[in-house]
Amino acid sequence: MALDIIGIPRSNFVRAVCMIAREKGVEYNLMPAMPHSDEVKAIHPMGQIPVMRHDGLELAESQAIARYIDDGFDGSPMIPRDPRAAALVNQWVSLTASSVDQLLMRRYVVEYAFHKDDDGNVVRSEIDKAIKRFPRMFAVLETAVAPGFLGSDAFSMADCFLVPILAAVRNFTEGEAALAGSPVLTAYFEKITARPSFVETAP
Repeated sequence: MALDIIGIPRSNFVRAVCMIAREKGVEYNLMPAMPHSDEVKAIHPMGQIPVMRHDGLELAESQAIARYIDDGFDGSPMIPRDPRAAALVNQWVSLTASSVDQLLMRRYVVEYAFHKDDDGNVVRSEIDKAIKRFPRMFAVLETAVAPGFLGSDAFSMADCFLVPILAAVRNFTEGEAALAGSPVLTAYFEKITARPSFVETAP
């Protein structure tokens, strides 16, 4: 039975989960639904996306869904089986889903997209605060991808969580400049965005 991934395609978390399914060769149906819609709230008590249905199982939270797909289906593991290597990947999945997402998506991309005044002008108060933190964040990511992938020398679940964020950030002037000023991160980004799992999950 194919699994249903529910949420809007442009969500970085929805795309991360879809990328993981593609990398695993798992068939899925992407069912568009807005955050806080009745369909989403029926599974996630806070109305957040993505949510998932599969063979009688209903599941919320992107990291839980990602690990279910990784553990429950055949295909190359998205988290290494070695405990020490797995710990490092899990560290970067968690850090990306929390700190990186909060700064680059919630306080930057989302502010650009949705926080506007009555005349349609972007309200920049949170954006300008976020930009001040870009140098440290991009320096951390530049170092983290130096082994070739995020915190590792092999492609993993962590990369699926990070690259949709970078793709969204690059749509805006300051984010594009920050990425361009990080040559190792740029090379990493170009490598991952060439993968079919990224190309085929474009919103």
